Amino acid sequence: MSFTVLGDIPDNPIRVFPVRTQWTPSDDRAFVGMSPLFLPADENTPVLVSCVFTWERDYAERIARSWRDHYRDVRVGGPAYETRPTTFVPGRFLKHGCTITSYGCPKQCGWCNVPKIDGALRELPLIHPGWIVQDNNLLACSREHLERVFAMLRDQKRRIFFNGGLDKHYLKPWHRDLFDSISIGELWFACDRGRDIDALRAILPILDGIQLRKRRCYTMIGYDGETLDEAQRRVETVLELGFMPFTQLYQPPTGKQPTIKYSAEWKALNKKWCRPAAYMAQAPQPHPSASEGERSEARHG
Repeated sequence: MSFTVLGDIPDNPIRVFPVRTQWTPSDDRAFVGMSPLFLPADENTPVLVSCVFTWERDYAERIARSWRDHYRDVRVGGPAYETRPTTFVPGRFLKHGCTITSYGCPKQCGWCNVPKIDGALRELPLIHPGWIVQDNNLLACSREHLERVFAMLRDQKRRIFFNGGLDKHYLKPWHRDLFDSISIGELWFACDRGRDIDALRAILPILDGIQLRKRRCYTMIGYDGETLDEAQRRVETVLELGFMPFTQLYQPPTGKQPTIKYSAEWKALNKKWCRPAAYMAQAPQPHPSASEGERSEARHG
């Protein structure tokens, strides 16, 4: 029970997800879990079970079997099966408002499956409107592509969220002009290893003047033999630099189940630092942002 290419999916299929998240679509053809008592379409309607995490594959396949009792064409796939759509269809596997303008990534990070699943960076010719950008590595795209993306974002007339992440190694001073042309909701960066701290610090002049609450940072902990104390210090440094960390316990990208069993201490560290409301009341605050004049001097001086 698998499918390898989603680009040829017929219009208006039923989509099924193992669990509901903030990104799950909410239209009348999107479902979570086992088949419901009320069946939404005839037995010839394709049913696609979308699974993101490898440790949910067994459950996704049980879900697929329950839907197969009522529908002829039931398929299971998604990132956990190293399958992806050939193009982005708004609202199909991500809720309304999310958009993807490119797939893939030119980097080969040891913890990430994106290059294996999506391959090299690929800019999509059609940019669909949205205000939550979920590209794998948006800043690695060409300037021409980015200009088109930000022209679309300016048309949204609302705050823009870069939840897919912005690669600090690709951030350039000219990108700031693009960010200044929109209403920023959240800018998400990453700091997954100790050596990433210097790279995060290097982009501070470009981001100067942007409020702390808009500067977020995915912060994976426990990778490559990192100790609990090292992880704690790195997370605290991320906040001191002016980014709100969001921790995630490292798990290998392959295998049906997580292979790392974390101690109560690791879980407590992650619980604290993946909840901004919990740590902002306790952690020391970074220095206030520079004035507009100071920021301009840092950018252009």
